[in-house]
Amino acid sequence: MNGSGARTALEWLVAVVPDPDACRWEWERNQYGIALLPAGRRWDVLIMPGELGSPTLNVLSRLVDRPGPVLVGSAESRMGFFVPPGTAGRWMGAGVRTAGQGTWIVVPYPGRTADGVRWLVTPDGSGTLTDPLLLELAMHEAAAGIAGGCGRGGRWQ
Repeated sequence: MNGSGARTALEWLVAVVPDPDACRWEWERNQYGIALLPAGRRWDVLIMPGELGSPTLNVLSRLVDRPGPVLVGSAESRMGFFVPPGTAGRWMGAGVRTAGQGTWIVVPYPGRTADGVRWLVTPDGSGTLTDPLLLELAMHEAAAGIAGGCGRGGRWQ
């Protein structure tokens, strides 16, 4: 990610905290390269196991030009999809954890890997989020592919 893209993503991310300047200053100098940011203001996060998240992202990438931001945890064991605020309170998918109003998530500095957390899809700074209905469809297709023994990435062979 180039400097201006990282800066735009950073501005979008820190806009959720009461003092964006202080958060940005600390984040840029934090030895771990992470920040705790509140979910539920500009975005919620749906967190799924990596074995479902990776094929879901593959399917989703076929449905849209660019999905919303996606985080991946250490060893790709968990993936977090950024969705519109309020989604977490209505989500009922089994095996999917939610981060919404009143929760905080660990977020790496845009363009960096920090403490095993990295961006698979970095925020574009415009507020692009993943549509929860498309995400659900992508999850169903990915799960069907996993259950049916299809090839890599949720595509039938």
